[in-house]
Amino acid sequence: MAGFEVVVVATDRRGNVDLDDLRAKIAAHRSRLAALMITYPSTHGVFEASIREICAAVHEAGGQVYMDGANLNAMLGLSSPGAIGADVCHINLHKTFAIPHGGGGPGAGPIAVAAHLVPYLPGHPCAPELSGKAGPVAAAPYGSALILIISYAYIRLMGGEGLREASRIAILNANYIAARLRPYYPVLYTGEQGMVAHECILDCRGFAETAGVTVEDIAKRLQDFGFHAPTMSWPVAGTLMVEPTESEGLDELERFCQAMIRIREEIDAIAAGRMDRTDNPLKNAPHTIEDVTAETWTHPYSRTEAAFPLPFVRQAKYWPPVGRIDNVYGDRHLVCTCAPLAEYAQAAE
Repeated sequence: MAGFEVVVVATDRRGNVDLDDLRAKIAAHRSRLAALMITYPSTHGVFEASIREICAAVHEAGGQVYMDGANLNAMLGLSSPGAIGADVCHINLHKTFAIPHGGGGPGAGPIAVAAHLVPYLPGHPCAPELSGKAGPVAAAPYGSALILIISYAYIRLMGGEGLREASRIAILNANYIAARLRPYYPVLYTGEQGMVAHECILDCRGFAETAGVTVEDIAKRLQDFGFHAPTMSWPVAGTLMVEPTESEGLDELERFCQAMIRIREEIDAIAAGRMDRTDNPLKNAPHTIEDVTAETWTHPYSRTEAAFPLPFVRQAKYWPPVGRIDNVYGDRHLVCTCAPLAEYAQAAE
């Protein structure tokens, strides 16, 4: 689009929009302002404190507000995109409405609009009942209709109060983890009352200097405890973004917290010189069954420390199938999985 420009608005130390910076940029670009894109609750894991004021400022300048609804699991029955002033909202059905997210999907993300934008919704020649006057944007007029049945059934089964309770528990779970782990890991962003919304960001950046431990080492070590690591280095490099949603019970939350606390104890042992800086459970994680049962064990820590770092791990041990690998090798090198060209030549003969 000719003349299209993206302007980034600054945030404050709590992860909220800097209102002074927002107003300055609205003033500077007022004649060309089309829309503001905002995530609510924010990817920093906090409820934007001035969300209505932000929306009003954009509307007053003639713009629209596009809200990323990836985190609706923190606001069902408590608020809504319309209530805060959004004009358009992309709703991620994963996390909130029972649709798978990882492993390639199937994903689905309907887009909701305020009443004044309904005439601009896409139409479709095979679905004359659609009210939009614009042309089609997809071959199927209703998108992934079969997938959406899952979300529809989930909503009907939960009911209004059930969805509201799910949001309450999602917020409670995130705050439980933040409060439990705050003595061991800095929680990067919180609201004015020291609380988080649907997720908390654990800052792991300081460990590189004190113990040579990176956030990747922590993520790999979590596999030895039976956990897939939370989102790593997003939205801040060197951090873990923990989002338990409402689906985890207190026992599972506590097991995760115990694992993270034990990992912090290992980091402290490395920093104090009680563990080797390069040959330790964090740097060698994850430990496979082949590693632990090998005839020769050369590490300065025990096999038990490697594979069973806490008692609960013994109750249902998950054995990582693969040890430490170079994660980004395939991104930085061309790797061909085809047979050598000589074999194709022989087959042709």
